[in-house]
Amino acid sequence: MDVKKRANIITDWINNYCDSTSYNPKSLVVGISGGIDSSVVSALCANTGRRTIVLTMPIKQIKSQHDLSLSHAKWLKEKYSNVEHHLIEMDKIFNSFSDVLNKFDNEHGYANSRARLRMATLYQVAAANSGIVVGTGNKVEDFGVGFYTKYGDGGVDISPIADCTKSQVWELGRHLGISDNIINTPPTDGLWNDGRNDVEQLGMTYEDLEKAMKDKKDPNYKKYLEIREKNLHKMNPIPVCTFNES
Repeated sequence: MDVKKRANIITDWINNYCDSTSYNPKSLVVGISGGIDSSVVSALCANTGRRTIVLTMPIKQIKSQHDLSLSHAKWLKEKYSNVEHHLIEMDKIFNSFSDVLNKFDNEHGYANSRARLRMATLYQVAAANSGIVVGTGNKVEDFGVGFYTKYGDGGVDISPIADCTKSQVWELGRHLGISDNIINTPPTDGLWNDGRNDVEQLGMTYEDLEKAMKDKKDPNYKKYLEIREKNLHKMNPIPVCTFNES
């Protein structure tokens, strides 16, 4: 599909959702990290003409990542009159959280807690502005390998690029005029103090993941399935104990 057409379809879809839902949201709230996914989603939201609120929410953030998010917010505000940006420093919140839970210290748990604290922040801002939280997950992450935090960045109201592969997101980024620095920076979830990127965590590039998702004969298909199997609990519906009383 032509990238311009894809961008227009997503923009129209967001507008149609807002017009058709009984909630009738007055704003679109997006967390921006300096990564390609959130940069593309925030630009698509801005393209709707609706009030778009972007939040930068650093938690012990590596400076290069934080700088990218700030530069993207600046670019959005300069290009779109309907965009507002808020920097919400979250170190104190996270420090208090980890201090209270010091008996349950766990590096992986704290990484996910960063995403969940940000989710709670996004919903607070959305509630205060009659808005909805717009997700930034793509097809490979959200429906391929489940590379997101359950009830963290996976906790959203709508998910406009969840049917786009990572390659298509990069393509959208170039079409929308997203900074080359963002497009060319190795993707990372920004949840770790050591700055590990997505490839280091997944053990596969997004290009290889996309190939494996499309072709069961791909040499990486087995590895893709292994990653996916570990995360199916995020993608499947919550198990419910039901009763057959007929």
